[in-house]
Amino acid sequence: MKIRFTKMHGLGNDYIYVNTQLYPIPDPEAASIRWSRYHTGIGSDGLVLIGPSDKGDFSMRIFNADGSEAMMCGNASRCIGKYLYEYGLTDKTDIALDTLSGIKLLHLQVAEGQVESVTVDMGIPSDIRPVRLGDDYPYGEGVAVSMGNPHLVIFVDDMDKVDLSAVGPRLERHPLFPNRVNVEFAQVLADNEVRMRVWERGSGITQACGTGACATAVAAAFTGKCGYESSIHMDGGTLHIRWMGSGNRLFMTGPATKVFDGEIDL
Repeated sequence: MKIRFTKMHGLGNDYIYVNTQLYPIPDPEAASIRWSRYHTGIGSDGLVLIGPSDKGDFSMRIFNADGSEAMMCGNASRCIGKYLYEYGLTDKTDIALDTLSGIKLLHLQVAEGQVESVTVDMGIPSDIRPVRLGDDYPYGEGVAVSMGNPHLVIFVDDMDKVDLSAVGPRLERHPLFPNRVNVEFAQVLADNEVRMRVWERGSGITQACGTGACATAVAAAFTGKCGYESSIHMDGGTLHIRWMGSGNRLFMTGPATKVFDGEIDL
């Protein structure tokens, strides 16, 4: 059986998108591992399945490159908004997307039939707290934030001195996070401007992470390093985050890009 897919990315965070209403995937964990390989597969950070929902307009399931299932991805949700509109699955510019971390509301900015950017209502950040990492780790403390998935944000003075490939895997499996954690390193550049790099749970170093950018903005506001609106600059580009503090919803705005359509054997 041949599967039609679309390769898309949000600021370099790239996934394979499949409309499961047309092409059901019986073993998405195995498919994600096989297809995500860059040398022998399509190459991606994982697999995203778009399906029906009895709670929202559409549903999203995300499988990382190692086959593990993620609860939420901000970059993928923006790409889904673009996919749904430009492939004619909906004519709505406000879409309710059903994810494992709840309903996320997408607002599409459209010009001449093309989705130029997407604002995602990411919900209310939770479990915001400082954490001590212990003497066995090169970074003594960080800020934990849940964006529907777990994040650990560590502020540093010089991003160039962070060996992400070495410390990322260790921190992902820190005993404080029994289900593993996404790790963000952040350097405040100026007022409300933050440089961030990410080690994603199940995928490793990626060009960008939408929920990670949100968690970083929350941690920066929580610690007084930034205000309630900030720009998070990642390897793949910039996301703009608006959050008015504890108990309030967070809004993320950024682009989504189609790379190509393809066909692959299941």
